[in-house]
Amino acid sequence: MTVKTLPALLDKMWHDYIAINPLAKKISDLLIGEGEKILNDHIALRTFNHPRVGVDVMARPFIEAGYKYSGDYHFPEKKLYAKHYEHPDHTLPKIFISELKLEEFSPELRKTVNALVDQIPAGAENAYDFVSTGRPWKVTTKIYQDLMKESDYAAWVSAFGYRPNHFTVFINELKKYSDILVLNDYLKAQGFKLNASGGEVKGSKDVCLEQSSTLANNIEVTFDDGKLTIPACYYEFAKRYPMKDGKLYQGFVAASADKIFESTSRGQ
Repeated sequence: MTVKTLPALLDKMWHDYIAINPLAKKISDLLIGEGEKILNDHIALRTFNHPRVGVDVMARPFIEAGYKYSGDYHFPEKKLYAKHYEHPDHTLPKIFISELKLEEFSPELRKTVNALVDQIPAGAENAYDFVSTGRPWKVTTKIYQDLMKESDYAAWVSAFGYRPNHFTVFINELKKYSDILVLNDYLKAQGFKLNASGGEVKGSKDVCLEQSSTLANNIEVTFDDGKLTIPACYYEFAKRYPMKDGKLYQGFVAASADKIFESTSRGQ
């Protein structure tokens, strides 16, 4: 099915996401069953800073749909760069797109990633729904494992390609669970494991943003030479606070996002 409108793209992204992260659908359904309304704060996408698939390429369909660039972020330790985009209609999710800074990695990793991107059919990245088309290249378990030695992030993109890395519940819209600690306790009581890197709550009221997330669920992924069970996607939760001017903070906090990225790390 050809997707050419923003609502159709967002719907496709959600259904693709819950297909490989059914825990998100389970949590969403549990909260709705508690009488809550789920509003999505943001969707995150991952890519490489290659000219064909960099952040600006990934952002095209959203820009076409009225989104505006609203901030950028640097992650020196993980060698990542990111931008976020907002739509004038604030009921629509923000879009957070990060890219791996290839020039800061080994020649071997750069060669591997370039070889993956070279497999993308000419012009495929220009499709409106490219950000939700999955893995556009052939990749082996060895390539995945070799990339993992240098970067969890690179390995994740090699395995899953172009699809949402996570969706995010906007805690401010919740009633019973509008406190992030109360929500976290509820999720743990239901048996969900949270990302504890840097603490279960990342950020604070002082920086106008609190975040938490589940750990990515492990799923069996088919590679071109076999199968591996690896971390897939996770579900995030964000509570936003007013800035000094009284407006609700809409950006992101790099120090917190740095730890959120670790929701897909194999070490947790």
